Amino acid sequence: MREAMLWKPLADNKVHCDLCCQYCVIADGARGKCGVRENRGGTLYTLVDDLVAAANLDPIEKKPLYHFLPGTTSFSIGTMGCNLSCGFCQNWSLSQPPKSGGRVEGQKTTPEDLVRAAKELGAATISYTYSEPTIFFELVQETARLALRNGLRNVLVSNGFMTPRCLDELGPLIQAANIDLKAFTERFYKELCGARLAPVLENLKHIRRLGWHLEVTTLVIPGWNDSDAELTSIAEFIAKELGTETPWHVSRFHPTYHLTDRGPTPVARLEAAYRHGKEAGLAYVYVGNVPGHPSDETACPRCGCVCIERSGFTVRGQRLENGACPQCGQELDGVWK
Repeated sequence: MREAMLWKPLADNKVHCDLCCQYCVIADGARGKCGVRENRGGTLYTLVDDLVAAANLDPIEKKPLYHFLPGTTSFSIGTMGCNLSCGFCQNWSLSQPPKSGGRVEGQKTTPEDLVRAAKELGAATISYTYSEPTIFFELVQETARLALRNGLRNVLVSNGFMTPRCLDELGPLIQAANIDLKAFTERFYKELCGARLAPVLENLKHIRRLGWHLEVTTLVIPGWNDSDAELTSIAEFIAKELGTETPWHVSRFHPTYHLTDRGPTPVARLEAAYRHGKEAGLAYVYVGNVPGHPSDETACPRCGCVCIERSGFTVRGQRLENGACPQCGQELDGVWK
């Protein structure tokens, strides 16, 4: 346990956390909404600075990132805790227990251990993922800084609900991010996630200004965010505010955690999202969690030539020539080496 960053003291031994957009005011002896930042005697501490609860070598495509070093692997780490309370969380056993006072568990580690493991495994990147990297900010910052010095690049997989101050601190350390844009209504964020939409939209624009490679994911949930109007609004926001070159992943929902009252997303709704993305001018739209779907492939936006073939998270073939289409010479947007 170590003193946290990005907070300020208040009267009566309370503290104000400035790490995420919950902006928690935490009484002495209590934790923030994330469950892993605790006020002890008027000082805010992080409980996960040295406790990694999940670590795996993943294909970079699993993040998902389709336009950032395709075919490489990423050493992926996460801790317990999360600043959101999504009723459909796929990693709820990792993210949610500390929020109700549960024990914060994990394997003791250091940034040096993590970078060493990534190098030994042959990873090209370290991904901060699984739960929510914002809440293990201190570990991300120190590990990312060391990773860069050792020839590795850094990836953030996030819900996008951090503060602008947090983003600016991470700005020079992160090279790529996949950010969830879960929906386009405040009702969805409030009722299903305990959060707000507006800060996520602002942070997406902020990330674009920081110069990170950016891809966006929307989990399409029947009855909640799958209307034509909402999918169109998401696609148009991405095209207008983030750029038509921004890849959009529309992923299939499966019942889990508290949201088990509906079935998986019909493929037809995912394909509708795909069409809305294309109609908004997005060059790259991918249907996720549907093995074998033809949109898994990366096609040249000019001539349609298949430049990257995928099977699930595996790259089966890559025809790019210095980042350009081999057929018409069009440069494809991304970081290819």
